[in-house]
Amino acid sequence: MTQPVTLGFDTSGPWCATAVLVGETVVACRSEDMARGQAERLMLLLEDILTDAGLSWADLQRIGVGIGPGNFTGIRISVSAARGLSMGLAIPAIGVDGFASRAACVSKGQPVGVPAPQDKIYVADPAPRLIQRAEKPDAITDVPPAELATAIARLAAQSEDTSPPAPLYVRAADAAPSRDGPPVMLD
Repeated sequence: MTQPVTLGFDTSGPWCATAVLVGETVVACRSEDMARGQAERLMLLLEDILTDAGLSWADLQRIGVGIGPGNFTGIRISVSAARGLSMGLAIPAIGVDGFASRAACVSKGQPVGVPAPQDKIYVADPAPRLIQRAEKPDAITDVPPAELATAIARLAAQSEDTSPPAPLYVRAADAAPSRDGPPVMLD
């Protein structure tokens, strides 16, 4: 492969989305809406999209992954997968936040936000924070997941930062640790 191949993917919302670039050309792109089940579907979807593009894991030179903000579990799924693939394939994985990926999909200068539950959005001005949607009604939040995956791949392909991706959490997880003590170990 003479041109660099970049795989981008995201599960920070109710979807699994992925795209493959060869150079600057999108050769395959796919998304599936799903409220849950991303952990079971992601690796199969990545394998499918590489097959659709006529590529294999060995052809990849770089991975881009959506790091949030968004669904706590979805972010952990993608970032863990990207870090594992990065280590296994010995290629860099680059984290791309939801603000940058959305900004790459809209006209320059348009405000962007990341959808959140309860009629709220995440904004970055300058630090990421959670606000009521009504506080910034002009913020663009509705970008199709396949476009986000494509933007993630493009931004990762251009990035010079190759430090391992880390989740971007703006608020604490909705789930709380168990109050029960640890289980008793039997011999």
